[in-house]
Amino acid sequence: MLTTPVTNLTFEEYLTYDDGSGFHYELVDGKLELMNPATIEHFLIVDFLDTVLKAEIRRLTLPWLAFRETGVRTGRNKSRLTDLCVVTQEQARELLKVSAVFETPPLLIVEVVSPDSIKRDYRHKRSEYAAVGVLEYWVVDPLDAKISVLLLEEGFYEETVLTADQKIVSRIFPDLTITVEQVLNAGKLG
Repeated sequence: MLTTPVTNLTFEEYLTYDDGSGFHYELVDGKLELMNPATIEHFLIVDFLDTVLKAEIRRLTLPWLAFRETGVRTGRNKSRLTDLCVVTQEQARELLKVSAVFETPPLLIVEVVSPDSIKRDYRHKRSEYAAVGVLEYWVVDPLDAKISVLLLEEGFYEETVLTADQKIVSRIFPDLTITVEQVLNAGKLG
């Protein structure tokens, strides 16, 4: 049985940490938190949004990139793993040959809620992402069939909760025309 080390890690130690297990960890106040493997529904939703956002970036010829499962430093000894994030090419260039943990805020972060991530996605990441200046944060919640779009205003997020056939309203991608149903249906097979 593998156990998560209890020693306090610095952010710099976290960047090179590898216990050989292949598991993914977030760093929270110097402690490693194991991330449970995602569901197929989760992967399908992330894949759909990744495809949509990359197509929009290409269509608008923006110098941006979309990445899955990259890290974002959110404190002195704190780093979160994103389901999907959009960053500038310049931000990516800085990390070309080092761990993919952004120390500058992505333009957009998307998290897909799972039963074990409710508090983490709605509370902890929300406050941490706002504190480091992430302009836009989406919480895709297949459990409650909704998407919360959070836009940074004066250091705090203004939240819009969308359901059913409502279109996602994005400041980063203002021409986007996908609905909550389309996103959630992407997580279904057949």
